[in-house]
Amino acid sequence: MKKENIRDKISENINICSSPSELKITDIRVANINGAPKHCPLIKIYTNQGLIGYGEVRDASSATYALMLKSRLVGENPCNVDKLFRRIKQFGGHSRQGGGVSGIEISLWDLAGKAWGVPLWQMLGGKFRDKVRMYCDTDVDGKHSGTDMGNALKKRMEQGFTFLKMDLGIELMLDEPGCLNAPMGMLEDIKKYSMKAINHQRNSIDRDVMRGKNYETFTIPHHATGIHLTQKGMDYLENYVREVRDVIGYEIPLAIDHFGHVCIEDCIMFAKRLEKYNIAWIEDIAPWHYTNHYTKIANSCNIPICTGEDIFLSQNFVPLMENGGVSVIHPDILTVGGAMEMKKLGDLCETYGVAMAIHMAESPIACMAAIHAAAAVQNILAVEFHSVDIPWWNDLAVGIDNPIFDKGFANVPNKPGLGIDELNEELIAEHIHEQYPGQWEPTTQWDIEWANDREWS
Repeated sequence: MKKENIRDKISENINICSSPSELKITDIRVANINGAPKHCPLIKIYTNQGLIGYGEVRDASSATYALMLKSRLVGENPCNVDKLFRRIKQFGGHSRQGGGVSGIEISLWDLAGKAWGVPLWQMLGGKFRDKVRMYCDTDVDGKHSGTDMGNALKKRMEQGFTFLKMDLGIELMLDEPGCLNAPMGMLEDIKKYSMKAINHQRNSIDRDVMRGKNYETFTIPHHATGIHLTQKGMDYLENYVREVRDVIGYEIPLAIDHFGHVCIEDCIMFAKRLEKYNIAWIEDIAPWHYTNHYTKIANSCNIPICTGEDIFLSQNFVPLMENGGVSVIHPDILTVGGAMEMKKLGDLCETYGVAMAIHMAESPIACMAAIHAAAAVQNILAVEFHSVDIPWWNDLAVGIDNPIFDKGFANVPNKPGLGIDELNEELIAEHIHEQYPGQWEPTTQWDIEWANDREWS
């Protein structure tokens, strides 16, 4: 057979869904939805061949973090993911500031996968598993007991979840006399700026609270608040955990989060009390960048210590792991830098002997990206799922499993890119954030922004 015929025969059998070498980015647009479970800025990257890449900015963040990158990307081939990531990486930052770079990176992978006809996990080097364990974060509104939380968690177990998490901290005791010791007015300010209160008012955030003294109070780091737990307060929280375990038993992993901005000495004392309740991890017990604080806490108790959802880039996890400050790291794919940074971080976990769980409190776009990344990482505890009680969440993305989880696990998709066929535009329209109206509106104001981006002279 002639060489030309062989090449033609090969070309006929290659699953290429476009002309990848000629693919170009033509536009980037956003739609802001609310209540999934929080404000989620969704991203679409458009191309000259009709392919659309889906991405998302970190939960409760701003679409501006993504749109500001548009002029650096239009006209480029999205399949050159590494090249483009290196160009825009300098505009990312920790916590929500990482959301634009990370969300764009996910969109680029989605386009590359669609162009070449392969799933994201394959482009990361292949998969280690066909199913990913999902752990379920659970909230109980209003004044409640540990028994109430235990019953809520028991329902999660009945739904098939095999790993659980709950909030446990000073917000449970803000109205309990004698449980907390704090500078005058501090606790009242925290009540006014409670993140739960803001989340419950998702469409009507009090801008005066956001910009006023309550905002300043809430941004004081743990060691500088002057807030202490009294022995009565520690008794109260310990009894809450005991009640939870009395309902759900001791066989299932239970992690805890949102302890509060409390001094590390009190955190250590209380962590020691928790040792007998078989806690999977205690999360974000100090600001992540205070490595010495984490090392001190980790060396003082036998509870696994966890942090990481606010860390941008895999390299910034190294000090915590090198110094023994964490047993579990908890990155968010929409802060860490996207899928490839998650893969790199998984490799670092093997180097330092640290476990990984993935934070995820966003739409199905971020969820599918996290599942792909979790499949491509050698060892993974679980991926968070925070939207069990949102009946329309799964319907936002067409072509994914519905429900996304079965007996506590999610299937790793084999479809190209993220595995999402399309978005449910009617459903998105029903849940557009009223403070950010418009659905995939033109973003021409970002077309020609230019700056001397080079970081060196």
